[in-house]
Amino acid sequence: MTSRETTALRALRDECETYEAGWSDSAYRLLYGAIGWPWLLYSLWGGSKASKRRLLNRLNLPDDALPNLGSWKADTSFLHRIVDTIEAQRPRTVVELGAGASTLVCARALQMNGGGSLHSFDQHAQFVSATNDWLDDFGVRAHIQHAPLRARIGDWPGAWYDLPDVPHSIDLLIIDGPPWAIHPFVRGAAETLFDRLSPGGVILLDDAARPGERIVARRWTERWPDIGFRRLPGGSKGTLQGRKMQLGKVLAFPERAGRKSSSGWRRAAAALALLAMGWAAHDLVENLTRPAYAASFVDEANASYSTSLVREAMQSQVETAVLDRSEIARSLGIVLPGIPTSWRLADVQVFPSDGGNSVALVLYTDRLERVVLYARRAETPAEAAPLTESRENRNLAYWETGPFAYALTGEVETSRILLLASTMASLQARGVTAVAL
Repeated sequence: MTSRETTALRALRDECETYEAGWSDSAYRLLYGAIGWPWLLYSLWGGSKASKRRLLNRLNLPDDALPNLGSWKADTSFLHRIVDTIEAQRPRTVVELGAGASTLVCARALQMNGGGSLHSFDQHAQFVSATNDWLDDFGVRAHIQHAPLRARIGDWPGAWYDLPDVPHSIDLLIIDGPPWAIHPFVRGAAETLFDRLSPGGVILLDDAARPGERIVARRWTERWPDIGFRRLPGGSKGTLQGRKMQLGKVLAFPERAGRKSSSGWRRAAAALALLAMGWAAHDLVENLTRPAYAASFVDEANASYSTSLVREAMQSQVETAVLDRSEIARSLGIVLPGIPTSWRLADVQVFPSDGGNSVALVLYTDRLERVVLYARRAETPAEAAPLTESRENRNLAYWETGPFAYALTGEVETSRILLLASTMASLQARGVTAVAL
């Protein structure tokens, strides 16, 4: 499996040993195929040659180590995401659903970053054997096992893997299967593994730009409030990232055994409506991932507040009250909102984030309330008027102006944080961004 081999437009024939697709599954494949053909067509591109070359250089692999990517195989953007996550997280246990190019990339990245075990599962027995031989050629190892597609799981349609010997604790879960041809929502059943995620554990879902996966992302966001989901920018197929919070207990996904059979007709009618809307469905499904993005951004803002408290308590960490708006705009590409003249600036710090570099300002209001303004570039358009969330004993108000996302965090009442954030948003809306401190 090298670049000397071509990539077929369709995945290998699926091996469903005991599951037979019903008319509903066939209808969904037809309808979502009609809706999602632009994404499927775009996914035929596996990334640029330069991106693939950078990936191989990162992994110290020869130029022909990877097959021609695209179609049903992971693109270079998703493979880079895997390497980025392993370099940052140093996971001890990785579980992968759907073997292939990602298996070699993941196993090699683990080898180069402190080790760790990779448990990969695929429904194709012959492909499992071939992938094992392929990894041996490059001196890397993984536990690759045959996991046939057998039956439905919970209320998710389609056939799911019969998974043998899944580790009890997972630090990184990579979801690149089963193929959408089983059912557009089939990968949603991967949530049966979410309660095995270790604190801080990461989920990477490939093909997240497709309409089916976007609906899966919305359901996951609703069912798993202790996992922050966001769709990462870049790539031809899209990537959904989830991160389990360090604190709190993950909620199990609800069983819906008592649902009436008429719900199937309602779902089919909804899918038919999407088909009738055609390209207009693009705007609809784009909205489905915004709650996931907002949850992740709010978590980042909350974390910046916690970090500011730690810095404040450490004598070795020197706070800086120098705010150079032009330098922040030039270096980070972030335009800060206006700050009332009665507030006092206590600290300015730059942070890394999933959406690029970010900045956090520790501020004291006219009532001496301690708040932290967190800002970074936005991924998708959201509300210009502030919305509120709560984390621990803190309230947050977040909003977006143009390409920038902001969150104000403080241990104050919800109505108060909303008023403070609205004041800043109003200043920026009037173009007042260089307010003297």
